[in-house]
Order: sequence, then C-alpha cells, then structure tokens
Amino acid sequence: MPSCGVPQGYDAGMTWISTGLRMLSTTASAIWLWLSQTAQVVFWGAQMVVLALSPSTYQGRRKRHILSHIYLSTAPILPWFLALSALMSLVIVRIVWTSALSYGLSGYALEVLTRTLVLELIPLVAALFVALRVTMPGSQTAARLAQQHQGPLLWPLLPRAVAGVVAVFALAILSACVAMVISYVTVYGLSPWGLGAFTEMVGEVFSPDVVVILVVKTLLFALAVSVVPLGAAVINPSQQLKVAELRAFARLFSALLLIEALSLAGSYT
Repeated sequence: MPSCGVPQGYDAGMTWISTGLRMLSTTASAIWLWLSQTAQVVFWGAQMVVLALSPSTYQGRRKRHILSHIYLSTAPILPWFLALSALMSLVIVRIVWTSALSYGLSGYALEVLTRTLVLELIPLVAALFVALRVTMPGSQTAARLAQQHQGPLLWPLLPRAVAGVVAVFALAILSACVAMVISYVTVYGLSPWGLGAFTEMVGEVFSPDVVVILVVKTLLFALAVSVVPLGAAVINPSQQLKVAELRAFARLFSALLLIEALSLAGSYT
C-alpha cells in the first residue's frame, strides 16, 4: 500500500530522473575529456611546429637525421601511391568522360575532373595514405618514448613529424601531375593540339584564390596527419595500443573532414 500519501508513480519518476542525470553527467565528462585531450594535442602540435620552423633545428646531425627520415618515409611509398592514384584517376576520368559524352556535356568534363581529382580527392587520399603508412605506426614509438621521458616529448619525434608533412606534399603534388596527364590523354589522346585548350582550362580552374585554398588545405592536412597520431600517443601513453590507435585515427579523421568542409566552404561560396 502507498505510504505517507506518496503517489505510486513517484519512485519510477525519480528513477528516470536520476538515470537521465547520470547519463548527462557521463556525456558531459566524456565531452570534457575529449576537449581537454584535443587541446593538449593542439598545444603539443604548436610546440612541434615552432620547433620545426626554428633554423637551429636543421644543423649538424639533426639535419641528417631529419633528411633520412624524410627519405625513408617518402621514397618507399611513393611508387605504390602513384600507381594507386593513377589507377583511381583512370577509373574516375573514364567514368566522368563517358558520362559527359553521353549527355552532351563534354565541354565541362575536364573542369569537373580537375576540380574533383586535384582539388578534392588527391590531397585527402594522400593524407590518409601517409597517416596509415607513416605516422600511425609511429604512434607506437611515440607511446614508448613518452613512457620513458619526463616532460614534453619533442626532439625524438620531430623527424617523423617533419617527414609526414613532406610526404603528404610530395604524394599530393606528384599524383596531381599524374592525374592531369591521364585526364589530357583520355580526352585528347597523344596529340599535342589540345595543349592550348587544356592549358586555358587549367588556368581558369586554378585561380589565385583557389591555389591559396589548395595549398593551405594540403598544409593543414599534412599538419593534422603529423601531429594528431603522435600527439595523442604522447599525451596518453598508458592506453592500450589498439584502443589508442583507434581513438587517434578517429580524431584524425574528424580533423580531416573538418578541414575539407572548410575548404569546400571557401572554394564554392
């Protein structure tokens, strides 16, 4: 029987309220933890950028160490990525060109291909490729070093971070050139008579503001790829390796999507 005149639904209502408050508290704690860790990664990355821009960094043995990391991080993956980007470009170019011909829109096909491949797809794919082959495996080394060192860990990881930035730019630039060559050959064949129209189209697409946005976007991609996985491993080295890599990749993917969204907003508004 109910006691002291308390309604029968009172206990059930209080249970729902307390459960909702606990869920809200847990969600707020998770968001606060994510924001604090993100702030730590950004601060660590800012320190790394300042150190990378310092002229004293590239002197003596440190310079040779950084150059060796750049070579070992770029040269082995360059042929594979160029082959992958050539295959991807060939498939996309054939699909777009064939579709444009069937609908009588061949005059817009090259511009669409250039904007799709060079401005959007290739920088993003290059950043993801470098993350998976260079910086994400390096997070294991970063976690081990962070457990052994006290204080901010910068110098031991600087060569890998610089190598990641250079690798993203190298892969993006070379694969963009390959994509442009494939686009020209698909449309005009091996004839040199289309160079004039092709050059004019490229000049119209790559206006000064578009070039600035492309360079800034690629730079942000490179910084995100180099900073986020290594920084996440440094600020939280006690996590299990698989869990840490999954969280670092999720944070990296979110950063890349945000950069791409801001780039699209700047390019097409």
